[in-house]
Amino acid sequence: METIALTAYVLMWPVLVAGVIGVIARGFFRDWRQSRKDGKPLI
Repeated sequence: METIALTAYVLMWPVLVAGVIGVIARGFFRDWRQSRKDGKPLI
C-alpha cells in the first residue's frame, strides 16, 4: 500500500506541471493570435 501511494504521489507532479504549462501556453498563443490580428507587436 505504501508503494502505491508513493508511486501516485511521484507520478502526479508531471501531470500537474503539464497542466500548468498547458494553461500558460494557451494564454500565450491566444495573446499572440490577437496581437497579430490587431497588427500590434506582442511585447
